[in-house]
Amino acid sequence: MWRTYSRVVSGASGRVLVVDDNKVIRQLIKVNLELEGFEVVTANDGAECLDVVHEVCPDVITLDVVMPRLDGFGAAAQLRADPRTRHLPVAIVSACTQYEVEVGIAAGVDAFLAKPFEPAELVRVVRRLAERRDRRERKETPAGRGRG
Repeated sequence: MWRTYSRVVSGASGRVLVVDDNKVIRQLIKVNLELEGFEVVTANDGAECLDVVHEVCPDVITLDVVMPRLDGFGAAAQLRADPRTRHLPVAIVSACTQYEVEVGIAAGVDAFLAKPFEPAELVRVVRRLAERRDRRERKETPAGRGRG
């Protein structure tokens, strides 16, 4: 079961699964996204992300890289290998060294946000990924049928 779940926001911009082993960073990302109308669920590491992703049904996932049990690259690769989650937009929120970007691209990551980040940039990246997912779903979903 996931650790934190925000209140359901009517007309929310989307649901984001925030994955980071640092509680302060998780909370910072959560608060900034909630202020912009996103519902936010948090997980402590990549293993917990994979445990809850099917229950949470996020529109976007943000992943730290260095985490216990399963790092962000491993989580991203497993998300891409699963037909149920392979199309979920994934953003790495980390130092974003050249190495991390190269490994992230190979793992199928969609976006990178360097720490420390500006809250407005975080929101912009997540919103862009959520909108991209919405457009893809409208193309793939027959009229009158929603997710779930």
